Amino acid sequence: MYRRILVALDGSPVSQRALREAKRLAAAGKAQLRLLHVLDAFALTLRMQSSGTPDRAYALERAAAQARVDRANAAAKAAGLKASGRVVENFSQRIADLILREAKDWRADLLVLGTHGRRGLSRLVLGSDAEQVVRQASVPVLMVRGR
Repeated sequence: MYRRILVALDGSPVSQRALREAKRLAAAGKAQLRLLHVLDAFALTLRMQSSGTPDRAYALERAAAQARVDRANAAAKAAGLKASGRVVENFSQRIADLILREAKDWRADLLVLGTHGRRGLSRLVLGSDAEQVVRQASVPVLMVRGR
């Protein structure tokens, strides 16, 4: 069984499904959870226009990311699981690289990620962080698909 499970969160419904699956696996194997949210500057830039000043937009996004991690951490602990969480700020790297670094540093033995299952042009344009994690991970990766 797995002892250290890293879960990547982004606030999407599919990442919530990944979290539920990770909690189920952690409960079955008495594993620890690491909840990781990567705060992505590129995504933030796209939302800045509707949030006012860049500083305010960043502060709002940072607070929302921390709130997601805190809620997930509280839910895991309420279920009797050992959990810790963190938000990592990303201004220049691929999200996949940050997930892989966290997994290595924390010594995860399983990664759980949600995948949106994009195909075609949207996958080409947006890329796939989940695919990059699968290709480069040194430990097993569980991909949880959206509905």
